[in-house]
Amino acid sequence: MIPKPGEPRPLIGISMGDPYGIGPEVIVKALADGELRREARFVIFGLHDIMELAADQAEVNPFWWRVPHEQEPRVGSGVMLADFDELNVRPPSAERGPDELCGVASMRFVEEGIRHLREGAIDALVTAPISKTSWSMANYDVPGHTELLARRFDAKRVTMMFAAAELRVALASVHVPLFELRNRFTIGLVHQPIDLLHDALQRWFGVADPHIGVLGLNPHAGENGLIGDEEQRVIAPALDLARASGIRVTGPLPPDTAFVPEVSRRFDGLVAMYHDQALIPIKMRSFHEAVNVTLGLPVIRTSPDHGTAFDIAGRNRANPGSMIAALRLAIRLARSRAAPENGAVLTPNVEAV
Repeated sequence: MIPKPGEPRPLIGISMGDPYGIGPEVIVKALADGELRREARFVIFGLHDIMELAADQAEVNPFWWRVPHEQEPRVGSGVMLADFDELNVRPPSAERGPDELCGVASMRFVEEGIRHLREGAIDALVTAPISKTSWSMANYDVPGHTELLARRFDAKRVTMMFAAAELRVALASVHVPLFELRNRFTIGLVHQPIDLLHDALQRWFGVADPHIGVLGLNPHAGENGLIGDEEQRVIAPALDLARASGIRVTGPLPPDTAFVPEVSRRFDGLVAMYHDQALIPIKMRSFHEAVNVTLGLPVIRTSPDHGTAFDIAGRNRANPGSMIAALRLAIRLARSRAAPENGAVLTPNVEAV
Protein backbone atom coordinates (compact mmCIF):
# COMPACT_ATOMS: atom_id res chain seq x y z
CA MET A 1 0.00 0.00 0.00
CA ILE A 2 1.48 3.36 -1.05
CA PRO A 3 1.69 5.73 1.93
CA LYS A 4 -0.37 8.90 1.93
CA PRO A 5 1.43 12.24 1.49
CA GLY A 6 3.26 13.07 4.69
CA GLU A 7 3.28 9.49 6.01
CA PRO A 8 6.76 8.12 6.73
CA ARG A 9 8.11 5.49 4.37
CA PRO A 10 10.27 2.88 6.09
CA LEU A 11 13.84 2.26 4.97
CA ILE A 12 14.21 -1.44 4.14
CA GLY A 13 17.66 -3.00 3.93
CA ILE A 14 18.23 -5.93 1.56
CA SER A 15 21.26 -8.21 1.68
CA MET A 16 21.95 -9.52 -1.84
CA GLY A 17 22.68 -13.09 -0.78
CA ASP A 18 24.97 -15.43 -2.69
CA PRO A 19 26.25 -13.65 -5.83
CA TYR A 20 25.95 -16.86 -7.84
CA GLY A 21 22.41 -17.65 -6.66
CA ILE A 22 19.06 -16.20 -7.72
CA GLY A 23 19.12 -13.46 -5.07
CA PRO A 24 20.27 -10.68 -7.43
CA GLU A 25 17.69 -11.72 -10.03
CA VAL A 26 14.69 -11.81 -7.69
CA ILE A 27 15.70 -8.50 -6.09
CA VAL A 28 15.92 -6.86 -9.52
CA LYS A 29 12.60 -8.29 -10.64
CA ALA A 30 10.84 -7.42 -7.38
CA LEU A 31 12.00 -3.81 -7.21
CA ALA A 32 11.46 -3.25 -10.93
CA ASP A 33 7.84 -2.67 -9.87
CA GLY A 34 7.56 1.10 -9.46
CA GLU A 35 4.53 0.75 -7.19
CA LEU A 36 6.52 -1.39 -4.73
CA ARG A 37 9.33 1.17 -4.78
CA ARG A 38 6.83 3.87 -3.81
CA GLU A 39 5.80 1.94 -0.70
CA ALA A 40 9.18 2.35 1.00
CA ARG A 41 12.82 3.32 0.58
CA PHE A 42 15.45 0.64 -0.01
CA VAL A 43 19.17 0.06 0.40
CA ILE A 44 20.74 -3.07 -1.12
CA PHE A 45 23.96 -4.39 0.39
CA GLY A 46 25.67 -6.16 -2.51
CA LEU A 47 27.66 -5.91 -5.71
CA HIS A 48 26.78 -3.41 -8.42
CA ASP A 49 28.32 -5.49 -11.24
CA ILE A 50 26.38 -8.62 -10.28
CA MET A 51 23.13 -6.67 -9.90
CA GLU A 52 23.70 -4.97 -13.26
CA LEU A 53 24.26 -8.35 -14.90
CA ALA A 54 21.02 -9.67 -13.37
CA ALA A 55 19.16 -6.60 -14.62
CA ASP A 56 20.57 -7.04 -18.12
CA GLN A 57 19.52 -10.71 -18.21
CA ALA A 58 16.03 -9.78 -17.00
CA GLU A 59 15.85 -6.88 -19.48
CA VAL A 60 15.29 -4.40 -16.66
CA ASN A 61 16.78 -0.92 -16.71
CA PRO A 62 18.80 -0.34 -13.51
CA PHE A 63 16.66 1.70 -11.12
CA TRP A 64 19.21 2.22 -8.33
CA TRP A 65 22.13 4.49 -7.71
CA ARG A 66 25.46 3.18 -6.46
CA VAL A 67 27.57 4.36 -3.52
CA PRO A 68 30.51 2.70 -1.75
CA HIS A 69 29.25 0.58 1.14
CA GLU A 70 31.27 2.64 3.62
CA GLN A 71 28.77 5.50 3.25
CA GLU A 72 25.72 5.66 5.48
CA PRO A 73 22.38 4.86 3.75
CA ARG A 74 20.86 8.31 3.23
CA VAL A 75 17.86 7.47 1.08
CA GLY A 76 15.13 10.05 0.64
CA SER A 77 13.38 7.93 -1.96
CA GLY A 78 14.13 5.14 -4.39
CA VAL A 79 16.82 2.45 -4.16
CA MET A 80 20.46 2.82 -3.16
CA LEU A 81 23.02 0.07 -3.72
CA ALA A 82 25.80 -0.06 -1.14
CA ASP A 83 28.54 -1.57 -3.32
CA PHE A 84 31.23 -3.91 -1.98
CA ASP A 85 33.35 -3.35 -5.07
CA GLU A 86 36.57 -4.34 -3.29
CA LEU A 87 35.39 -7.95 -3.37
CA ASN A 88 36.79 -9.50 -6.53
CA VAL A 89 33.81 -11.75 -7.31
CA ARG A 90 34.08 -12.68 -10.96
CA PRO A 91 30.96 -12.83 -13.15
CA PRO A 92 29.52 -16.31 -12.74
CA SER A 93 30.00 -18.97 -15.41
CA ALA A 94 27.17 -20.99 -16.89
CA GLU A 95 27.67 -23.67 -14.22
CA ARG A 96 27.07 -22.18 -10.79
CA GLY A 97 27.49 -23.66 -7.35
CA PRO A 98 28.97 -23.08 -3.90
CA ASP A 99 32.04 -20.85 -3.88
CA GLU A 100 34.31 -19.72 -1.05
CA LEU A 101 34.51 -16.07 -2.15
CA CYS A 102 30.75 -15.96 -2.61
CA GLY A 103 30.48 -17.21 0.97
CA VAL A 104 32.68 -14.35 2.14
CA ALA A 105 30.70 -11.84 0.07
CA SER A 106 27.25 -12.97 1.22
CA MET A 107 28.40 -12.91 4.85
CA ARG A 108 29.76 -9.38 4.40
CA PHE A 109 26.43 -8.24 2.93
CA VAL A 110 24.30 -9.58 5.77
CA GLU A 111 26.74 -8.44 8.47
CA GLU A 112 26.50 -4.90 7.06
CA GLY A 113 22.71 -5.14 7.13
CA ILE A 114 22.83 -6.33 10.73
CA ARG A 115 25.11 -3.45 11.66
CA HIS A 116 22.63 -0.96 10.24
CA LEU A 117 19.77 -2.70 12.04
CA ARG A 118 21.63 -2.49 15.35
CA GLU A 119 22.30 1.21 14.81
CA GLY A 120 18.70 1.93 13.84
CA ALA A 121 19.73 3.16 10.39
CA ILE A 122 17.23 0.85 8.67
CA ASP A 123 13.75 -0.22 9.77
CA ALA A 124 13.89 -3.87 8.64
CA LEU A 125 16.22 -6.30 6.89
CA VAL A 126 15.24 -8.64 4.05
CA THR A 127 17.83 -11.33 3.38
CA ALA A 128 18.20 -12.95 -0.03
CA PRO A 129 19.25 -16.63 -0.07
CA ILE A 130 22.75 -17.70 0.93
CA SER A 131 24.51 -21.01 0.39
CA LYS A 132 25.28 -22.74 3.69
CA THR A 133 27.95 -24.71 1.84
CA SER A 134 29.60 -21.48 0.67
CA TRP A 135 29.60 -20.19 4.24
CA SER A 136 31.20 -23.43 5.39
CA MET A 137 33.83 -23.21 2.64
CA ALA A 138 34.63 -19.70 3.91
CA ASN A 139 35.06 -21.14 7.45
CA TYR A 140 31.99 -19.54 9.02
CA ASP A 141 30.67 -21.75 11.81
CA VAL A 142 27.04 -20.66 11.58
CA PRO A 143 24.38 -22.71 9.79
CA GLY A 144 22.16 -19.90 8.55
CA HIS A 145 20.70 -16.41 8.86
CA THR A 146 18.48 -17.21 11.85
CA GLU A 147 21.35 -18.44 13.99
CA LEU A 148 23.61 -15.56 12.92
CA LEU A 149 20.97 -12.97 13.83
CA ALA A 150 20.41 -14.64 17.20
CA ARG A 151 24.13 -14.35 17.94
CA ARG A 152 24.46 -10.76 16.81
CA PHE A 153 21.48 -9.59 18.86
CA ASP A 154 22.22 -11.89 21.79
CA ALA A 155 18.69 -13.25 21.49
CA LYS A 156 18.18 -16.23 23.78
CA ARG A 157 14.92 -17.34 22.14
CA VAL A 158 14.42 -17.20 18.38
CA THR A 159 12.45 -19.27 15.94
CA MET A 160 11.41 -19.29 12.30
CA MET A 161 7.88 -18.42 11.32
CA PHE A 162 6.60 -18.87 7.78
CA ALA A 163 3.72 -16.74 6.56
CA ALA A 164 1.80 -17.48 3.37
CA ALA A 165 -1.72 -16.22 2.68
CA GLU A 166 -3.78 -17.48 5.64
CA LEU A 167 -0.99 -19.68 7.04
CA ARG A 168 1.39 -18.65 9.81
CA VAL A 169 3.57 -21.50 11.05
CA ALA A 170 6.33 -21.36 13.67
CA LEU A 171 8.95 -24.10 14.05
CA ALA A 172 9.96 -25.78 17.32
CA SER A 173 13.27 -26.91 15.79
CA VAL A 174 14.99 -25.53 12.72
CA HIS A 175 18.22 -26.87 11.20
CA VAL A 176 18.40 -30.00 13.35
CA PRO A 177 19.01 -33.45 11.81
CA LEU A 178 16.03 -35.69 12.48
CA PHE A 179 18.06 -38.31 14.34
CA GLU A 180 19.47 -35.55 16.57
CA LEU A 181 16.04 -34.10 17.36
CA ARG A 182 15.33 -36.86 19.87
CA ASN A 183 18.19 -35.54 22.03
CA ARG A 184 16.87 -31.97 21.97
CA PHE A 185 13.12 -32.53 22.18
CA THR A 186 12.11 -30.87 25.44
CA ILE A 187 9.11 -29.10 26.93
CA GLY A 188 10.94 -25.79 26.53
CA LEU A 189 11.67 -26.47 22.86
CA VAL A 190 7.94 -26.85 22.20
CA HIS A 191 6.76 -24.02 24.46
CA GLN A 192 9.12 -21.39 23.01
CA PRO A 193 7.57 -21.12 19.52
CA ILE A 194 4.06 -21.10 21.02
CA ASP A 195 4.97 -18.13 23.19
CA LEU A 196 6.86 -16.26 20.43
CA LEU A 197 4.11 -16.89 17.86
CA HIS A 198 1.43 -15.68 20.27
CA ASP A 199 3.37 -12.45 20.85
CA ALA A 200 3.96 -11.90 17.12
CA LEU A 201 0.32 -12.50 16.23
CA GLN A 202 -0.75 -9.87 18.73
CA ARG A 203 1.93 -7.23 18.14
CA TRP A 204 2.58 -7.57 14.42
CA PHE A 205 -0.55 -9.10 12.91
CA GLY A 206 -3.22 -7.39 14.98
CA VAL A 207 -4.83 -10.59 16.35
CA ALA A 208 -6.16 -9.70 19.80
CA ASP A 209 -6.74 -13.24 21.11
CA PRO A 210 -4.79 -15.71 18.94
CA HIS A 211 -5.77 -19.35 18.73
CA ILE A 212 -2.73 -21.53 18.09
CA GLY A 213 -2.74 -25.16 16.94
CA VAL A 214 0.24 -27.34 17.88
CA LEU A 215 1.19 -30.37 15.79
CA GLY A 216 2.25 -33.70 17.20
CA LEU A 217 5.64 -35.20 16.49
CA ASN A 218 4.61 -38.76 15.62
CA PRO A 219 2.16 -40.17 13.06
CA HIS A 220 -1.45 -39.61 14.19
CA ALA A 221 -0.08 -37.48 17.06
CA GLY A 222 1.09 -40.65 18.79
CA GLU A 223 -2.28 -42.44 19.01
CA ASN A 224 -2.39 -41.99 22.81
CA GLY A 225 1.10 -43.39 23.24
CA LEU A 226 0.79 -46.32 20.84
CA ILE A 227 3.13 -44.66 18.29
CA GLY A 228 5.57 -42.85 20.55
CA ASP A 229 5.02 -41.04 23.84
CA GLU A 230 6.46 -37.59 23.02
CA GLU A 231 2.99 -36.09 22.70
CA GLN A 232 2.13 -37.11 26.26
CA ARG A 233 5.57 -36.67 27.80
CA VAL A 234 6.72 -33.42 26.12
CA ILE A 235 4.07 -31.67 24.02
CA ALA A 236 1.11 -31.89 26.44
CA PRO A 237 3.08 -30.29 29.33
CA ALA A 238 4.22 -27.52 26.96
CA LEU A 239 0.57 -26.85 26.10
CA ASP A 240 -0.30 -26.74 29.80
CA LEU A 241 2.43 -24.13 30.35
CA ALA A 242 1.05 -22.04 27.51
CA ARG A 243 -2.50 -22.22 28.84
CA ALA A 244 -1.27 -21.26 32.31
CA SER A 245 0.12 -18.04 30.83
CA GLY A 246 -3.17 -17.22 29.10
CA ILE A 247 -2.44 -18.52 25.59
CA ARG A 248 -5.34 -20.16 23.75
CA VAL A 249 -3.82 -23.34 22.33
CA THR A 250 -5.08 -26.66 20.95
CA GLY A 251 -3.17 -29.89 20.33
CA PRO A 252 -1.37 -32.08 19.72
CA LEU A 253 -2.89 -32.16 16.23
CA PRO A 254 -2.27 -35.05 13.81
CA PRO A 255 0.42 -33.61 11.48
CA ASP A 256 -0.98 -35.23 8.32
CA THR A 257 -4.26 -33.28 8.52
CA ALA A 258 -3.22 -30.03 10.27
CA PHE A 259 -2.50 -28.25 6.97
CA VAL A 260 -5.78 -29.21 5.30
CA PRO A 261 -7.46 -25.82 4.77
CA GLU A 262 -10.59 -26.84 6.64
CA VAL A 263 -8.40 -27.54 9.69
CA SER A 264 -5.71 -24.86 9.45
CA ARG A 265 -8.17 -21.99 9.02
CA ARG A 266 -9.55 -22.72 12.50
CA PHE A 267 -6.32 -21.31 13.90
CA ASP A 268 -4.50 -17.98 13.71
CA GLY A 269 -1.20 -19.85 13.66
CA LEU A 270 0.32 -23.31 13.88
CA VAL A 271 3.44 -24.68 15.56
CA ALA A 272 5.28 -27.53 13.81
CA MET A 273 7.85 -29.74 15.48
CA TYR A 274 10.56 -29.81 12.81
CA HIS A 275 11.62 -28.12 9.58
CA ASP A 276 10.12 -30.29 6.85
CA GLN A 277 6.93 -30.97 8.79
CA ALA A 278 6.07 -27.31 8.12
CA LEU A 279 7.99 -26.46 4.97
CA ILE A 280 6.74 -29.26 2.71
CA PRO A 281 3.03 -28.33 3.02
CA ILE A 282 3.76 -24.59 2.97
CA LYS A 283 5.78 -24.84 -0.22
CA MET A 284 3.22 -27.14 -1.80
CA ARG A 285 0.47 -24.59 -1.12
CA SER A 286 2.29 -21.26 -1.53
CA PHE A 287 5.78 -21.71 -2.94
CA HIS A 288 5.95 -18.27 -4.59
CA GLU A 289 4.22 -16.42 -1.74
CA ALA A 290 5.71 -17.74 1.52
CA VAL A 291 7.93 -15.57 3.70
CA ASN A 292 10.33 -16.50 6.48
CA VAL A 293 10.17 -14.22 9.55
CA THR A 294 12.52 -14.48 12.52
CA LEU A 295 10.62 -14.33 15.81
CA GLY A 296 12.32 -13.38 19.06
CA LEU A 297 14.55 -10.62 17.72
CA PRO A 298 14.27 -6.96 18.74
CA VAL A 299 14.29 -6.10 15.00
CA ILE A 300 12.38 -7.09 11.85
CA ARG A 301 13.92 -9.63 9.50
CA THR A 302 12.16 -11.40 6.64
CA SER A 303 13.35 -13.48 3.71
CA PRO A 304 11.96 -15.47 0.78
CA ASP A 305 11.25 -19.09 1.58
CA HIS A 306 13.52 -20.53 -1.14
CA GLY A 307 17.24 -21.12 -1.53
CA THR A 308 19.92 -20.08 -3.99
CA ALA A 309 18.57 -22.28 -6.83
CA PHE A 310 21.98 -22.55 -8.52
CA ASP A 311 20.42 -24.78 -11.19
CA ILE A 312 18.36 -21.91 -12.65
CA ALA A 313 20.45 -18.91 -11.58
CA GLY A 314 21.54 -16.64 -14.42
CA ARG A 315 18.87 -17.96 -16.81
CA ASN A 316 16.15 -15.39 -16.14
CA ARG A 317 13.86 -18.13 -14.85
CA ALA A 318 13.51 -17.22 -11.17
CA ASN A 319 10.08 -16.23 -9.90
CA PRO A 320 10.30 -13.11 -7.67
CA GLY A 321 6.99 -13.77 -5.90
CA SER A 322 8.47 -14.80 -2.56
CA MET A 323 10.91 -11.86 -2.56
CA ILE A 324 8.05 -9.46 -3.31
CA ALA A 325 6.08 -10.96 -0.42
CA ALA A 326 9.12 -10.71 1.90
CA LEU A 327 9.59 -7.03 1.01
CA ARG A 328 5.91 -6.20 1.46
CA LEU A 329 5.73 -8.00 4.80
CA ALA A 330 8.88 -6.20 6.01
CA ILE A 331 7.29 -2.88 5.02
CA ARG A 332 4.04 -3.77 6.75
CA LEU A 333 5.75 -4.89 9.96
CA ALA A 334 7.94 -1.78 10.00
CA ARG A 335 4.83 0.38 9.72
CA SER A 336 3.02 -1.57 12.44
CA ARG A 337 6.01 -1.18 14.73
CA ALA A 338 5.98 2.59 14.16
CA ALA A 339 2.20 2.83 14.57
CA PRO A 340 2.10 3.41 18.35
CA GLU A 341 4.54 6.28 17.92
CA ASN A 342 2.78 8.09 15.11
CA GLY A 343 -0.82 7.32 16.03
CA ALA A 344 -1.45 5.06 13.06
CA VAL A 345 -3.64 1.98 13.40
CA LEU A 346 -2.62 -1.36 11.92
CA THR A 347 -5.49 -3.03 10.12
CA PRO A 348 -5.07 -6.81 9.99
CA ASN A 349 -4.65 -7.91 6.37
CA VAL A 350 -3.44 -11.46 6.04
CA GLU A 351 -3.62 -11.41 2.27
CA ALA A 352 -0.94 -8.71 2.18
CA VAL A 353 1.53 -11.31 3.40
